[in-house]
Amino acid sequence: MRIEVVRTGGFAGIPRTATFDTTTHPDGPHLAALAEKVLSTPPSPHPGVPDGFSYTITAGSRTVRCADPHLTPAQRELIQAVLGEGA
Repeated sequence: MRIEVVRTGGFAGIPRTATFDTTTHPDGPHLAALAEKVLSTPPSPHPGVPDGFSYTITAGSRTVRCADPHLTPAQRELIQAVLGEGA
């Protein structure tokens, strides 16, 4: 499974994109299961905050959008793993 995370917003407004291939990584099965959980969660009705980050998570043909500070623990863990930095 290929997982893509796009982070937009923030103070500088510089987008960042990272991808992760679960078939070639030791943590792949865990992150694939996490992505399934994230993509099956209904979207949050909460908008982001000024200068906060917004995220678009895509795996296969499914996409979910979420924003700080209203990330679920699963969203936060997946974003941190794919981007390689805090969410």
